[in-house]
Amino acid sequence: MADKNEYLDGPMWYVVHTYSGYENKVKANIEKSIQNLHLEDQILEVQVPMEEVVEIKDAKKKIVQKKLFPSYVLLHMIMNEETWYVVRNTRGVTGFVGPESKPVPLTPDEMIPFGISEDYDPGEMSEDEMPIEVDIEIGDRVKMINGVWADNEGTVTDIDLADETVTVSIDSFSRETDVTVGLLDVVKI
Repeated sequence: MADKNEYLDGPMWYVVHTYSGYENKVKANIEKSIQNLHLEDQILEVQVPMEEVVEIKDAKKKIVQKKLFPSYVLLHMIMNEETWYVVRNTRGVTGFVGPESKPVPLTPDEMIPFGISEDYDPGEMSEDEMPIEVDIEIGDRVKMINGVWADNEGTVTDIDLADETVTVSIDSFSRETDVTVGLLDVVKI
């Protein structure tokens, strides 16, 4: 633990590492400790940064919430012996991010990817600006389900997330032919 003179004045953002999949449990446990120990004026905010992602799976498009940084929780807090102890001893926390697990606050530039900035608001993204995740990869076998190529099967040779298209090599008239269709027009087989 840091020497008392090394603590910074005022609240800063810190990052703690958690066991995989424990991010929301850690957040809930820290918030419960804040309430029980009346630390509301010292641990101001606990976040599990999330982002909305367009997921295309089985020719269906939906918007889902994904953890921006799996296994990490952000804390806006005043670092002192008591707050360090409460956070560090929360079930599921493996330690603060920093050299030798010594808590090091985030710099303003480091906070931007976490969505902690006046200039960045992930909630204002339109669907077109959201990252896209698909359940197919180059080399996968797919079946086309819409359009003139419906019911044809082939192998994925290219995926263009920007245009939301996929190129599929199919057997047409006894020769391989590449066709480009929408991501929503194919399903993995």
